[in-house]
Amino acid sequence: MRRPGLLLLLLCSLSLRSYSEAVAAKTEQGHAAPGQAVVEVKLGESSTELAGPWKFRTGDDLAWAQTDFDDSSWGTMDLTPPPGSADASLGISGYLPGWTERGYPGYSGFAWYRLKVSVSGADRRLAVKMPEGADDAYQVFVNGQQIGEFGKFNGQRVTAYSTLPQAFRLPKAQRDGPITIAIRIWMDSATRFNSPDAGGLHEPPVLGYASVIGALIRLDYDDIAHYVGSGFLEMLILIMALLMALALFWLDKQERAYLWLALVCLVTLLGNAVVLTVNFTTWIGQTSGVILNDVILTPLRIGLWIIFWGCWFRLWSIGKLHRLVWVMTAILILGTMTLRPPLYGQLIPVHYASFIVPLLLVVKLGLGVLLFAVAYRGFTRERTEGWMAAVAVLLVFVANYQRELRQIHVKTTFSIVGFNISLGTLSTILSVLIITVMLLRRFIQAQRQKERWKLEIQQARHVQQVLIPRTLPKVKGLTIESEYRPAREVGGDFFQILPGEIPGTVMIVLGDVTGKGLQAGMLVALIVGAIRAAIQHTSDPAAILSEVNGQLCERDHASATCLILRIDPSGDVVLANAGQLPPYLNGKEISIEGTLPLGMISDTDFSMASFHLGHGDSLIVMSDGIAEAQDETGVLFGFERIDTLLERQATPYEIAEAAQAFGQEDDILVLQVRRDLEPV
Repeated sequence: MRRPGLLLLLLCSLSLRSYSEAVAAKTEQGHAAPGQAVVEVKLGESSTELAGPWKFRTGDDLAWAQTDFDDSSWGTMDLTPPPGSADASLGISGYLPGWTERGYPGYSGFAWYRLKVSVSGADRRLAVKMPEGADDAYQVFVNGQQIGEFGKFNGQRVTAYSTLPQAFRLPKAQRDGPITIAIRIWMDSATRFNSPDAGGLHEPPVLGYASVIGALIRLDYDDIAHYVGSGFLEMLILIMALLMALALFWLDKQERAYLWLALVCLVTLLGNAVVLTVNFTTWIGQTSGVILNDVILTPLRIGLWIIFWGCWFRLWSIGKLHRLVWVMTAILILGTMTLRPPLYGQLIPVHYASFIVPLLLVVKLGLGVLLFAVAYRGFTRERTEGWMAAVAVLLVFVANYQRELRQIHVKTTFSIVGFNISLGTLSTILSVLIITVMLLRRFIQAQRQKERWKLEIQQARHVQQVLIPRTLPKVKGLTIESEYRPAREVGGDFFQILPGEIPGTVMIVLGDVTGKGLQAGMLVALIVGAIRAAIQHTSDPAAILSEVNGQLCERDHASATCLILRIDPSGDVVLANAGQLPPYLNGKEISIEGTLPLGMISDTDFSMASFHLGHGDSLIVMSDGIAEAQDETGVLFGFERIDTLLERQATPYEIAEAAQAFGQEDDILVLQVRRDLEPV
């Protein structure tokens, strides 16, 4: 299989002067069978292209390598590059289409090239340089003797590799005189899906002195270095983008786009590593490389790009997008697998390709349409960085649809400062650079937003600290203790102790708003403010709850549980409850009907209770954060443990400490009111 970006032939003219010439073919009696053509080659200090015309035949028979074999009935294959010929996919000059476009469409397997050469003027050892544009593995014979091969031939079983510069020396005794060169070549059935003009030799072999051929090989490897340079540049940028995406995700795990970009970079790196390994070494066979890159990594990379952009634009339907993308990707992977070895041509009949190929093209282009649809929807929702994202999405499409662009005759390879670089590589590099700028921009904006949130939360904490007293007021005849432990920086529980004008009178308010954080802190401030305002004109707990409930019902998503106690100097207690847990009197739960929290329904009747707090009696009120504490296995702290603590007369500190040690999940608030003993 040919390697993109490698120039062949004509390189020797930089350092060596060629004055070889190919003379018109003629029949030479005694050296060729009737009807056979002989190419005469006169060697000086250089080399000559063996353009032929070569005799060509599909099929396989090792007898075809012999000198005396009559190939007069074979077809011909002229390997002379016509003026202006070029690789349709890579733009390399001097490129010839393979046999699939020269009279043998759809054929794969073995084929033979034969050429009679008459050499004169040779005084040193000769060698033949094989073209790198060859599909897929070959053996070279001279006068019936095998002089080399590329690939592993085990009978009819062949292991192919992506072709590398190869030269084979002729036998020492073979200099001047007639030479029969036979090339046995094999192409895999799946190669034509990678190259629409696949099959056989895409450039003529070169015959010359071994020293000259060695110089040509060195120039070819120098050309490889130029091609590898662009590949390694792409990998270096991908590695940097991968590390940056992982670092940003580590700093901000809420932004899932960082993780998906890291996965895109990782899969692209693996694909590039496979391509470089297959194209420049024989560590991985061509079939294994095709399965890894074409079948698995390429469809996976397209799917990951779509998910990345979906997360980047924060689409609400990301779950549906996941399902659609991965179903289409799975179809593309499984369908492509049927057109690649070992399935294609063995378990999957060859003629099935006529409808599998269009189906896969529709699926792959469908993923491309989905990519643009996601991008368009994102642009309409977030226009601040739309132009940068639009360019990046277009480059992503170009990078992943190289084969489809080549089919519509788009040039996909360029030479930049001496390096051959593909349009896909260039697009990948530019898209990753643009996305990197976008990532850093979003990360900086997120950090600034977090700083603003942090400042707002600090301000909310200051507000809450004012609303939740650290130092409890003194109330004649009562001893009040509290323990408050928010689950976050700004909690949702609150309490107020409001002494009345008459000594010994106090109003105690305790509640829990929905939510946590800054929103909860602001809602607490609203409720406490409303309660303080209501107390100015009424001391009825039920009336106070009704007034606060009316204000919360006017707001969306604002609700809270609340309990209000009014304790008179005589010890009489009036209680109004809106969804809060009942208090405990001397360790026993006070019986009270349940009601809805504040903010749910206007004109709600709240539960009421009256009881007497005698001298030495203890009244404990606590939030649901005590009972709802749970350990690592999900076991709740529960009311049984609360009862046990109350039986041994635990203090608010001990109750809160026990629940927090068990596993705090919500705000913890415990308030105890004890009426002093009557003086003797």
